[in-house]
Amino acid sequence: MNLLSERSIPAFGKDTVYRFMKMIQINWIRFTTVLSSRIIKEAILLLNSEERANVLIIDDSMFERNRSKKVELLAKVYDHAKHAYKFGFQMLTLGWSDGSSFLPMNSVLLSSENRKIRINEASSMDKRTVGYKRHQLSMQKGTSVMLELLQHAKQAAIPAKYVLFDSWFSSPSSIHAVKEIGYDVIAMVKKTPKMFFCYNGEDMSLTSIYNKNKKRRGRSRYLLSVMVDVVKDGKVIPAKVVYVRNRNKRKEYLCIISTNTELDENEIIRIYGKRRDIEVFFKVYKSYLHQSKECRSISYDAMTAHTAVVFTRYMMLSLESRESNDERSLGELFLYFSNEMSDITWIQAFQLLLQMFRKLLTDYLDMTDDKIDELVDILMNTIPNLLRSKLQAA
Repeated sequence: MNLLSERSIPAFGKDTVYRFMKMIQINWIRFTTVLSSRIIKEAILLLNSEERANVLIIDDSMFERNRSKKVELLAKVYDHAKHAYKFGFQMLTLGWSDGSSFLPMNSVLLSSENRKIRINEASSMDKRTVGYKRHQLSMQKGTSVMLELLQHAKQAAIPAKYVLFDSWFSSPSSIHAVKEIGYDVIAMVKKTPKMFFCYNGEDMSLTSIYNKNKKRRGRSRYLLSVMVDVVKDGKVIPAKVVYVRNRNKRKEYLCIISTNTELDENEIIRIYGKRRDIEVFFKVYKSYLHQSKECRSISYDAMTAHTAVVFTRYMMLSLESRESNDERSLGELFLYFSNEMSDITWIQAFQLLLQMFRKLLTDYLDMTDDKIDELVDILMNTIPNLLRSKLQAA
C-alpha cells in the first residue's frame, strides 16, 4: 500500500514482496494457526467463562480467478451460491468462535482431484518442501483436507468442544473421523435416501425416521428429537438428531445431528447457530478485505500467502472489536474508575445539598453564621460515621 500511495517509500522494492510471497519454504497454515491460538489463549479466553461452548467451524467459499487462465492449479469449480461453474478455487476455511468473536485459523485453496477439470498443473519443485505438500493437499477431497486442518488445530491445543459444519461435509465417515480426532460434532445432515442411520436396530434414512414418529405440536423450536447410532466399519457412535421446523415453509424441516447426546435440543440449536459467524467472515473477506482483487499473481504459493495475510488482518479487526465492545477487557482499571466515579458523584451531590441548605437559611430565615454552623453540626452528627468521615476528608 505504501508503494501504491507513494506516501512513504519502504526500504525494499515490490519484487522483494513478490519473491517473499512465492517462497515455498513458509508454512502458512501453521503460521495462521499459531497466531490465532496465541490471540485466543492470551486475549479472548480471559473474558470468557469455562462453561462457554467454544466451537470450530468448517466451511468453504469461492475464490474466483475468472480472468486468469494461466494461474497455477486453476480449476473449473461449481459455485453453489450462484449455481454456476467458474474458474478459481474452493477456499476451505477452519475458524474458531465463542459466539461473540470469530477468528479464521487456517485454510486451503482447493483445486480439484480430477485432472480433467484442472486448467493448469502445478510447477515442478522439490518434494521435500512445504510448497510441494501444499500443492498436493489442494488436489485432495474437501473432507480429507478438513481433517488435516482439524489436526493442525488439535496440535495447537485450540480450546474448542465442538466442530460445526453444514450438510456438504456431513456423512457417517466424516463424523467418525472428527470424533477420533477428539471433537464432538454438531452438523446439518442431508435428507437423502442414500444415507442411513441405525434407529431401533434398523438402518433408516432421516426422512423415514421422521415419518415414523409423532411430531411435537405448538410453537416448539423443534419438531422431533430421536436417538440414533452412526455406524461406520463396525464402529458405532451414539448421536441425537433434532428436526427443526422451517417457519417460512411449514412442510419443510432441517436435520441437526449432535454426537454429544447429553445436550438439550434447544442447546444444540443454539450452538449450531454460531456457524453463522463464518458466513459473516466470508462477506467481510470478499467485500472489504479484497479477497482476490488485491493479489493478481499466477503463483499458487503467492495466493496462499495473500490469504494468510488477509486472515491476519481480520484477526486484528476481530480482536479490536472485542476489546472495544467488551468492558471487561479493561480489567481492574475499569472497576477502579467506576468505583471512584461513584464516590465522587455522591460526595459532590451531598455538598450541593449543604450549600443549598445554607442559602435557604441565609436568604429566607435571615439566620446568622453561628446558627447555621450549629444546625450543620447537628445534621452531620446524625449521619453514619463512615459517610461522615468521607465528607470531612473531602
